[in-house]
Amino acid sequence: MKNKLYSVLPDKSYVEELVRPWKLVTLAISMSWLFYGAIFYNIQDWDVGVTLLMGALTYLLAPWSVYIILSAIRYRPKFWYLHIAIALLVALFVVDWSYMAYHTIVGNQTFREENFYASAPLYFMAGAFWLYRGSVKEFLDNARKLN
Repeated sequence: MKNKLYSVLPDKSYVEELVRPWKLVTLAISMSWLFYGAIFYNIQDWDVGVTLLMGALTYLLAPWSVYIILSAIRYRPKFWYLHIAIALLVALFVVDWSYMAYHTIVGNQTFREENFYASAPLYFMAGAFWLYRGSVKEFLDNARKLN
């Protein structure tokens, strides 16, 4: 039996990580800023609907994308490059295709290239931030052990 290094599909522990208090608090803070921007910045392709859609998808999928990319590079399982391609396609779905689908359905003007340049780095930064599996206390304990 071959040793399973990681799973491409999210498992139960991944879903459990989504309800960690520190992650929910940082999601609320992030979404608050995005809602503020959607309401007050008066940018034609930024509204509450696209904020909800892209914000929720980023929270659910960005840590998974970053995890898959990093694990595929680290462990190099058979067809590792396909794992990376799948993770990048999921990222593309969140940062571009969901944006375009939403605005096409509601009839809003789009700034596709500008949205991509803004959303793609934010997606991967959020994924890296929410990737940590553990509590704030565990994070601080791990950080102290590094010294």
